[in-house]
Amino acid sequence: MTAHQIETRTHGRYLVDCPERAGPFPVLVGFHGYAEGAEQMMQALVRIRGTRAWLLVSVQGLNRFYTKAGNIVANWMTREDRDLAIADNVAYVKSVVTEVRATHPTVPALVYAGFSQGVAMAYRAAALAGPCCGGIMLAGDVPPDVVPHLDSLPPLLIGRGTTDHWYTEAKAAADLALLGAAGVTPAVHVFEGGHVWDESFVTVAGHFLDRLNA
Repeated sequence: MTAHQIETRTHGRYLVDCPERAGPFPVLVGFHGYAEGAEQMMQALVRIRGTRAWLLVSVQGLNRFYTKAGNIVANWMTREDRDLAIADNVAYVKSVVTEVRATHPTVPALVYAGFSQGVAMAYRAAALAGPCCGGIMLAGDVPPDVVPHLDSLPPLLIGRGTTDHWYTEAKAAADLALLGAAGVTPAVHVFEGGHVWDESFVTVAGHFLDRLNA
């Protein structure tokens, strides 16, 4: 028995929330965590935006599945055919951004945001999917495939909860060491809490957008 791979066409899903005012707008693109969907990430993006005039895009992972309760959720990839899945996902993000820019009034400013498993996608998008001006990374680590591209990353905001059992203090320290060695000095916000969108981080992320779009 031999294993083979073949390229095939598939369809992804993304949500857009456009401010109710005249554009053009800067763009904030988000990637959800494991077993979540585009709706959950959009809720977080709306909180970050507040009253700011940013166009929001929430991209859903291509791998959809059901929870035990029957809800449709998604994840970004598994270890199987990892390199091919990374290339597929980066191409997917590029297609979404291209389509959004073609159908909505936007300015060049583009920021990627990720939560948990979606942080890896936000890093990949920031490093590999074309020009952007920032990255908001909450509760997730730098994926190994992005390490060779760290010096090309834009300004970053990294968040972590003190009781987060997934993105621990040790993992965050390892990421900061990798980034520092590449000459990248991210802003860091540590809050009292776990693997969540803490309100203090949401506030800091909004201020981060303000600085990037000043």
